[in-house]
Amino acid sequence: MEKINSNGCKSEAVLEVKQFEPALVPPAEETDRGLYYLSNLDQNIAVIVRTIYCFRSEGEGNERAAEVIKDALSKVLVHYHPLAGRLAISPEGKLIVNCTGEGAVFVEAEAECSMDDIGDMTKPDPVKLGKLVYDIPGAQNILQIPPLVVQVTKFKCGGFVLGLGMNHCMFDGLGAMEFVNSWGETARGLPLKVPPFVDRSILKARAPPKIESAHREFEQIEDISDTKSLYEEEMLYRAFCFDPDKLESLKKKATGDGKLAKCTTFEALSAFVWKARTESLRMKPDQETKLLFAVDGRSRFDPPLPKGYFGNGIVLTNAMSTAGELVEKPLSFAVGLVQEAVELVTDSYMRSAIDYFEVTRARPSLAATLLITTWSRLSFHTTDFGWGEPRFSGPVALPEKEVSLFLSHGQERKSINVLLGLPASAMAHFEKLLLMQM
Repeated sequence: MEKINSNGCKSEAVLEVKQFEPALVPPAEETDRGLYYLSNLDQNIAVIVRTIYCFRSEGEGNERAAEVIKDALSKVLVHYHPLAGRLAISPEGKLIVNCTGEGAVFVEAEAECSMDDIGDMTKPDPVKLGKLVYDIPGAQNILQIPPLVVQVTKFKCGGFVLGLGMNHCMFDGLGAMEFVNSWGETARGLPLKVPPFVDRSILKARAPPKIESAHREFEQIEDISDTKSLYEEEMLYRAFCFDPDKLESLKKKATGDGKLAKCTTFEALSAFVWKARTESLRMKPDQETKLLFAVDGRSRFDPPLPKGYFGNGIVLTNAMSTAGELVEKPLSFAVGLVQEAVELVTDSYMRSAIDYFEVTRARPSLAATLLITTWSRLSFHTTDFGWGEPRFSGPVALPEKEVSLFLSHGQERKSINVLLGLPASAMAHFEKLLLMQM
């Protein structure tokens, strides 16, 4: 039985994709069964992240693409066996993996067009690009969605798209990149460069828990500006490219008033986006606003996490300001707040965050908040299943309206694409600010 997955698409071309019946791909060998522990850093980000990888080779067609990728998947799952299990709730009320060995969901599909007909893939488009990632029919919650769902879509041009739906509780960006690259190495008959370290119990909460920081990342902010009414407008999604010259210009602007000796590209760009988005959402001057972003804690833990750590090694940190101060003060003010947020992340802070969740089970609040997630240092573009590196790789959609994503861009990966969703009137103002500032 086949299913035509083509609902009305507002974009230039309507992408029609025919999905065949899903199959389960278990590990090629017997693997450990039983319950697999997920750390407290895994618990708060159990969202499905949908990504696509577009391949086309001059010398190799797409006839064998599904077979090669499916065969390599069964082999790589021997190393990453929890991905073949199913999510469950532990007696303590936390997410856990039941290692059943059932396997990942695998779907073959065909598109009635060339990959070039898809148009601009740098902009998140859940309607159009969503057809390239299989959705589990009727799933009511994440427990009903396997941790890994795979779709291989062949195109008329001889290219194909690998679409993945992966639960963030299984790994962060670096862990996901290492998994996909290991999968590609397996497809090419190579040993894994970075075998996974699967024991997450090294990040267990302390007994008794010891909360040593304020953890304002969990703090609920009152939306006195009523921004939720703005979000009743049509949501627009845009990708803004900051090339090396623009990034350098932002850094100069951030240090130009002499308040800061130096700043990184991330600090300048995240501060600029936070400041401009706050102004675009027309927040009241006394509205508190929060910036959240993830810091890779792998090297910041003492001792550092083992190489190949299979799990979330990221910790959320935060900066807070009133909208009035953020908008009126120079960029150096916002950059200074970002720098302080980065410096917060020590071994003590991260262990405290783990213990904080153990005691409170709190989840970060996103009211009046911007959450930035950074993929600009991740080498997803190097993934190779035998058809060369992908012509494009990136997300299908932003997981929440409060999320902005930074992706590396361009041939030398020196530019950064900022993906952002805003209500239509706020997006128009954001674009004006961008033109004025740059």
